[in-house]
Amino acid sequence: MSKENFITFNDVVKSYNIGDKTFNALNKVSFNIPKGEFVVILGPSGAGKSTLLNLLGGMDTITSGNIIVDGENISEYNSTKLAEYRAENVGFIFQFYNILPTLTVLENVEIVKDIVKNSKSAKNILKEVGLKEHENKFPNQLSGGEQQRVSIARAIAKNPKILLCDEPTGALDSKTGVEVLKLLKKQCDANNGQNTVIIVTHNALIAEIADRVIRVKNGEIDKVEINKHPKNIDEVSW
Repeated sequence: MSKENFITFNDVVKSYNIGDKTFNALNKVSFNIPKGEFVVILGPSGAGKSTLLNLLGGMDTITSGNIIVDGENISEYNSTKLAEYRAENVGFIFQFYNILPTLTVLENVEIVKDIVKNSKSAKNILKEVGLKEHENKFPNQLSGGEQQRVSIARAIAKNPKILLCDEPTGALDSKTGVEVLKLLKKQCDANNGQNTVIIVTHNALIAEIADRVIRVKNGEIDKVEINKHPKNIDEVSW
């Protein structure tokens, strides 16, 4: 299988019925993403970015078309197969952390052991993201940036092929956001460059550090740009 076809969307449509009308959140969307790229899906609110991410993550199903991931047509999966796909292949990072308030930092990360067979050591991952000294604290004892790092640690502890990030810096100040982006870039470069990181955002500055920028507008692909010389994160004027 060629590197070019690690992720492929072929004429993907996602429709919703609102009353007697049909609304296309995505309309015949097609693109490819090679393995190991740091990808930004860019567009304004309501453009269809999160819908696209939810479909790729197996959290929603398409109306028509095909989504191929690592040679598998996930759009043909039933709910059981989609649950397995999410558990074994995808790590999710959201804007508002989604960590469990009644569990410690360490417990929040260790929870993935119940989901996947080949999870990474929670303690090692927390050290990587700079939270070793906070492992016994609860989320309400952490700053926003630290809570986001817990969600990143939990996602990468799954050892996923794909890391999907929905506005991961949206609730953070720019300095903390830069730290989070560095962690995500580090994850993309890990595993001999085999990990693929996809960030959905409306922040055009993040596009400057991406290998590939997929611009979404009104539920369609406006443009796909290959960035042959992505900026280093510290080179961007945040």
